[in-house]
Amino acid sequence: MALASRKMRLVFQALAVIMAFSLVAACSSDSSDDANKPSSSTTAPAGGEIETDEPDEPGETPEYGGKVVVGLEAETNSYQPAWGTFGNSGMLVARSFFDPIAARGGDGEIYPFLAESIEPNDDLTEWTVTLRPNIKFHDGTPLDAETVKANFEEYLTADGARTIGTLTVVKELRVDDELSYTYVLENGNAAFPDLLTGVVGMPFSIEACRAAGEACGDQPVGTGPFIVDRWQRDNELVVKRNPDYWRTDDAGNQLPYLDEIVFRPIPDEDTRFQAVRSGDHQVGQTLRQTAVRMAQEAAERGEIQSFQALGNNGGSNIYNTGIPPTDDVRVRRAMAYALNQSALVAVLGGEGISPNQTQFFSPDSPWYSDKVAAAWPTNDPEKGRELLEEYVNDPDRSDGKAAGAPVTLELMCPPDPSAEALAQGYQSMWKEIGIDVTIATLEQAIIVTRVIGGPDTTPPFLGDFQTTCFRAGGESDPYTTLKSAFGNPASEPANVSNYWSEDLAEQLEILRSNTDFSTRYAAVEAIGMELAENVPFSWTGSTATSLFTTNDVRNLERWTIPGGIAGNGVIAAESFWTEVWLAK
Repeated sequence: MALASRKMRLVFQALAVIMAFSLVAACSSDSSDDANKPSSSTTAPAGGEIETDEPDEPGETPEYGGKVVVGLEAETNSYQPAWGTFGNSGMLVARSFFDPIAARGGDGEIYPFLAESIEPNDDLTEWTVTLRPNIKFHDGTPLDAETVKANFEEYLTADGARTIGTLTVVKELRVDDELSYTYVLENGNAAFPDLLTGVVGMPFSIEACRAAGEACGDQPVGTGPFIVDRWQRDNELVVKRNPDYWRTDDAGNQLPYLDEIVFRPIPDEDTRFQAVRSGDHQVGQTLRQTAVRMAQEAAERGEIQSFQALGNNGGSNIYNTGIPPTDDVRVRRAMAYALNQSALVAVLGGEGISPNQTQFFSPDSPWYSDKVAAAWPTNDPEKGRELLEEYVNDPDRSDGKAAGAPVTLELMCPPDPSAEALAQGYQSMWKEIGIDVTIATLEQAIIVTRVIGGPDTTPPFLGDFQTTCFRAGGESDPYTTLKSAFGNPASEPANVSNYWSEDLAEQLEILRSNTDFSTRYAAVEAIGMELAENVPFSWTGSTATSLFTTNDVRNLERWTIPGGIAGNGVIAAESFWTEVWLAK
């Protein structure tokens, strides 16, 4: 591969992963791009249960008919999987008309959905997918291996596709027979099936897309339970029941139950909440902590239902370990000890909703570690001052200043009101231990550019920053998340903190090459302990989310995977619509 092509490929990889980690204000509601959000491919113990303030009744008999109107956080630019910016809102909509190849169960394991099976070879370099027979797209064309291959070659890996960075791990998609195909990978990867839960695993009619040309994303044609009827951008997208959908419920009844769903972007949180509270809309979505609280309190009064969850996404600051003074662990640990996480969470409106975060996985996750939580540096300004003074008085300190000179640094955050309040909180807490902090309020695009850096610096992708507001994590397999965040900076430009060690690399190799949960869990915990000691990130709180509904909505949080397997509920304010119904 030519050097220029290699550099551009690395840039694509970095951008893809940073979009997956949502490098925005730590209080932002922006979500991970599901084109890049794989998750665990191994059998795991049950994760945390979804919190429901006013749960629906599981023993009721589903009823057919009715329309549900959904208030979304944001509009989506396109529903072509290769082109679309699939945040939380986009995924919630897309799951009405697209089915995935695989889906994540409530136990953390990945299960076949459109696929009958997903099987690796011995060294995990090939993953063979066998599709279920007799499934058709909304236009009547069959779902088969050739269609998936055409999706892959003509769209998902085409120039300009947002999915290129995700799919650089795949050398080839090989058709084996009518319903079977194989992903041939650059290297063995135990986490690969998780990729198939996101947009790269959502097949679409190749005939319809070719015919529509650039309008393909305006009238998506999938295999899902609903068919797109019309889309008036920034107003509403309407889907109608697919009468030929391939799934049935446990009693053999044809799915889906609803006749129609109307999705409406309502950016204002209060307006969206009141639309559901008044009954004008039946479902609302939020990732804002203040709105989660409003929904929770209304549910406690019996006015609505609120289905809350903690995903693996959380607010944090990232420290550039390749640039002084944050290249010194004493400074980073001092900064971590200075932070009162509970106070910062309160600034974001998450008090009592968002627990203090200590690692990449929330208490709801099967990968969460109590040991790592106990090791995380908790608020202790005195310890912070002691560590900082040790650095300040070191004649060989990394910033080149004379012993005794104060530590100065710049904190970057976007121009969001709550982000600005959060930045001021950081500034005040760090000032208390003796750090002079300048706040740089910058647009997200500028922050992304400065954090990534470029391929031509020495070392490459060093980045031009010391610390920045950040949102990290997602519903990813630990290998995918941690390798991107902490792989060798020489070959992993998405490692924007530039933190790396041989011990960490050894644990990443265990994650890459093993499918046994207990073995992988031990590696995740070892990495978490190393990060707690070296602090390339400091955390605020986990992100609570909610899908809140009128009291007649059923099964929004109880969707299943074919075979009766329980799905993972409403993590990240996302769900499936196949089994939702309205109680009359």
